[in-house]
Amino acid sequence: MIRYTQDRTIVLGMVPVRRDMFPPEPAIALKDRVVKRFEEMAESNGDIRLVTIDAVVDGGMLWDLRDVGKVVDLFRAEKVDAIVFPHCNFGQEEVVAKTAAEIGKPVLLWGPRDPSPETDQSGKTGPRDFDTQCGMFATSRALRRYHVPFTYIENCWLDSQVLDRGFEEFLRVASVVKAFRGMRIGQIGVRPRQFLSVKINESELLSKFGIEIVPIWPEEVKRTVEKLKRNIPLSPEGCELPMGQPPLPSGEGMLPDPRIANIVKEIEEAVDWSSIGHEAVEKMAYLEAAIMDLASVNRCQAVAVDCWGFSQDSYGIPSCFVLAELFDRGLPAACETDIHAAVGAVLLQAAARYATPAFIADVTIRHPEDDNAELLWHCGPFAKSLVRKGTVPAVRECKGMYEIEGGPLTVVRFDQDDGNYMLLADEGEGTEGPKTTGNYVWFKVKNWVKWEKKLMYGPYIHHVSGIHGSFAKVLKEACKYLGPVAHDSVESVEEM
Repeated sequence: MIRYTQDRTIVLGMVPVRRDMFPPEPAIALKDRVVKRFEEMAESNGDIRLVTIDAVVDGGMLWDLRDVGKVVDLFRAEKVDAIVFPHCNFGQEEVVAKTAAEIGKPVLLWGPRDPSPETDQSGKTGPRDFDTQCGMFATSRALRRYHVPFTYIENCWLDSQVLDRGFEEFLRVASVVKAFRGMRIGQIGVRPRQFLSVKINESELLSKFGIEIVPIWPEEVKRTVEKLKRNIPLSPEGCELPMGQPPLPSGEGMLPDPRIANIVKEIEEAVDWSSIGHEAVEKMAYLEAAIMDLASVNRCQAVAVDCWGFSQDSYGIPSCFVLAELFDRGLPAACETDIHAAVGAVLLQAAARYATPAFIADVTIRHPEDDNAELLWHCGPFAKSLVRKGTVPAVRECKGMYEIEGGPLTVVRFDQDDGNYMLLADEGEGTEGPKTTGNYVWFKVKNWVKWEKKLMYGPYIHHVSGIHGSFAKVLKEACKYLGPVAHDSVESVEEM
């Protein structure tokens, strides 16, 4: 499948720490076992690159304040996304706090449980070699003094499943933070005039979070489509406005970009397209490729599209299923130019480590028979890969017409009032309900009225971003690192 490629690898800085006043030999032996364990966990999770400090610190363990600068320089050069500080004995809280404060990335604090204190034949207890948990209490306080947020995995045995689960969840947190910081969203067209609900503050998004909105004119999409018909590459500067650009050749005798035929084939093999015909599928393929190319050259992680106007006017087709396809290819695409929904979709896909596409839905009507279920619906932009099992996804009028799979669902809304940003993140599950048009899933929760009032009183709207899986606690933990974003939920969300 043709994919929208982005860098999704987590670069993890590995900083084993020890206390100099404890005997070094036990810590050195433990460090080797700890590093091997983290290497195994990194490999099993995939898309993880570990950066150790062996090249800059003798013995590969940090304890000397004079080595902090070397570690900081290394991690900046390697562009680490997060740091883990395994304590191989009591540890050294000052070097941890200073390193973490300088790097400014998510921090994982953990250390293995101590063995039983040894007792000789006379009953006399010998010295303890580690006191790891005790040292982590000191380190956590130092991190708080330096205003460094951190994630903690309980003091457990090195081979414990607690460590596996905690490490996996921390990687998801790091993935969310990486996706959020410096996010770029391509805005194609303007919001619908009456949609006051999707207004945003572009300057605040940049100044508070480094999120950039990249305007992409509908005319640029048109010109890119014409280039694809002639297999002409985009301008290297990423601007395809007709002004200042040389006229395109007539196209006579020129073959289209070969990706178009591949996209058409992929669509026609996966969906029932009988009601729209081959020509409409080809138009959708051109729009998909054009938007992906413009997003790529502008280094965007998502797009938000004026789905009401430009594709209908220019190509005679709605853009609904085009947006569904972009989700399936790895590029979140919000309809109705909802920038905040695009942010939510990016965070969800990062929390899922890109294992499944997100979707963006209207919160529409209550279930006619189940007081705790609600219809999450939209006119046709849900990825075809999400279709309910045993169903062939149908595309009519260039809109997806299929129910998506149920199971655990995480739903979010990123929004704000007066510069106070919130991330609503909570969970429910898909349930049975009446059939309807478009794309949809019936969403069941513990108490729908609490959800309804939460959304009604705001600062939220009728749009939410959703994904299959349970990631509410990951998103809650990620809010520690996102800056001035407060976590919100309907039900109490478990701590990591």
